[in-house]
Amino acid sequence: MMGRMVRYDFRSPRLYVEAPLDEGALVPLVPAQRHYLTHVLRLTAGSRILAFNGRDGEWEAAVEPHRRAGALRIRVKTREQTQPTDLHYLFAPLQAVQLDHMVQKAVEMGASRLQPVLTRNSRVLRVNVSRMQANAIEAAEQCGILTLPQIDAAEPLSRVVAGREPDRYLVFCDEGADVGDPCAALAAVPRGSPLAVLVGPQAGFADDERAALIELPNVIRLALGPRILRADTAAVAALALVQAAIGDWRTDAEEG
Repeated sequence: MMGRMVRYDFRSPRLYVEAPLDEGALVPLVPAQRHYLTHVLRLTAGSRILAFNGRDGEWEAAVEPHRRAGALRIRVKTREQTQPTDLHYLFAPLQAVQLDHMVQKAVEMGASRLQPVLTRNSRVLRVNVSRMQANAIEAAEQCGILTLPQIDAAEPLSRVVAGREPDRYLVFCDEGADVGDPCAALAAVPRGSPLAVLVGPQAGFADDERAALIELPNVIRLALGPRILRADTAAVAALALVQAAIGDWRTDAEEG
C-alpha cells in the first residue's frame, strides 16, 4: 500500500513556542514574536494561528492581547507529535550565509541532529549556534515540521567519530570515492538503522582523515555523483539520497 501524504494547513501562520501546549492554555509571546504577528503578518486579536513546541504536537490557537507581550489562547490539537528519522547530519562549518541555507535545508530534509565538525581542511572554525537554532525554527515553521533538531557546537571530527554509537551507520560522502551507484551502496544498511551523514569541507578530507574513516565499522563510503558540489548543495543531495534510499521517503510498497 502506498504511503499517504499528511494534509498540512499551509494557509495558517505557524509559530514555534517553548511553553507547554494544552487546550485552554494561555501562552505569552516574546516581543519579537508579537512584532512578527502584528506588524509583519498584520494579525489582530482573534486571528487563527498554529502553534507547536516540538513536544506536544500542533495546536490551533487564537491571538489574544495579554499585557504588552501578547499571547496565544490554545484551542484544539490539529496534529499529533511526530518523530523524525534518527538521522544526524555532520558537516564542516560554512560561511554564515551558506550555513543559514544549509541548516534550513537539513531541517526540511528531516535531520534530527546537526553537528558541525572541524576537519584538517576546515576554513571556518566557529559557528553561531543561536543563529543555527533560529534558522532551524524558521524552517520548521514554514514547512509544517513538528520536531526541531538537536544542534551542537562545533567539535573536532576525531571526537565526534569517537563518540558515535557503534550501531549508527555513517554515510561518508567522499569526493575521493569512485563514482558508482549510491543507492546500491546504501542497500547494505538495514532498514530502520540509526544514521549519520558526513560531508566535509570544500577543500576535501585530508588523507589520514579519509583513511581513518574508511577503517571504521558500519561506514558506507560513496560519491555524490560525477560533479563537484558546493557544501550546502551536498547537504541537500546527500540527505535526499539517504531519505529516498533508506529513510522516511520510502513507501510501504517499497518496503515489501
